[in-house]
Amino acid sequence: MTNGVHALGDKVEAGLVEKVVESGTTVAKAPVKELKVVFVLGGPGSGKGTQCAKIVDTYGFEHLSAGDLLRAEINSGNENGTMIQNMIKEGKIVPAEVTVKLLEKAMKESDNDKFLIDGFPRNLDNRRCFDEVTGIEPQFILFFECPEEVMEKRLLGRNQGRVDDNIETIRKRFKVFIESSLPVVSHYEECGKVHKIDATKNPDEVFETIKPLFQNFKQVRPLVWSMKDSGIEGELVEAIKKHNLVDTPVPISV
Repeated sequence: MTNGVHALGDKVEAGLVEKVVESGTTVAKAPVKELKVVFVLGGPGSGKGTQCAKIVDTYGFEHLSAGDLLRAEINSGNENGTMIQNMIKEGKIVPAEVTVKLLEKAMKESDNDKFLIDGFPRNLDNRRCFDEVTGIEPQFILFFECPEEVMEKRLLGRNQGRVDDNIETIRKRFKVFIESSLPVVSHYEECGKVHKIDATKNPDEVFETIKPLFQNFKQVRPLVWSMKDSGIEGELVEAIKKHNLVDTPVPISV
C-alpha cells in the first residue's frame, strides 16, 4: 500500500477488506468476521432445542432456525416476506437458495460470529446450496440419536389435542427426517465431521457429553458486518424474485 492506494489484488491486513477500483483507489472498507457454524440435526423430539439453549448460554453461540427465519420474514410484511408467502400459497417449495440467503443475512447482521443452525441442512440440496452460496464449511455436525419410540413419547407428552392426529403427524415427521436428513448426516460422516450424541439421557447428562466439543470456543465479541455493505440484502431480493418464476433453485456465489 502506498499513500492510501492499493494495487489490484493486494491483500489487506487487520481484518479489513478494501474495495479497490481499476484506478487503484481505495473506495470502501468493511470489517470481516470469520463465521463459525455448527449444524444441529436430530429427529423431532430428540431434544435439539433444549441443548441449543444450553450451548447458547454457556458458549455464546447464536441459535438460528431456518423455519423461524422464513416465518419471521413472512410476518414482517415486507416485500420479501410477501413474495415468500405467495410462493407457499401457490404450492411452491421455497427454494434452498432463498432459505440459505435468509440464514446468511441473519449471520452477517449479527454481532456474533458463532452460530448453531438448528434442523439444517434438511436435505442434500440444502447442504449443496449452503456450501455454494456462503462458502462456509461447518465446524462439525451435532447429531442427536434417539429411538423413534422415545421421541414419540416425548412429543405426545408435550402436545395437547387428539392423540390419533398427533401420532399421525409425528410419524410423518419421522419419515421425512429419515428420508431427507439422514443422507446429510451420512455425507458429513464421510467427511469425519459428525459427532453423535446419545439423546435418550436426561438433558443435563446429554449436555455433559456435549461440553467437550465446545471447549475451544470462547465468547469473543466479533467485528460487525453491515448487511447493506455486504450486498446480501439485494441478493436475497433477487433470489426470491427469480424463484417466483423458476421452481428449481440455482445457487449463486457470493
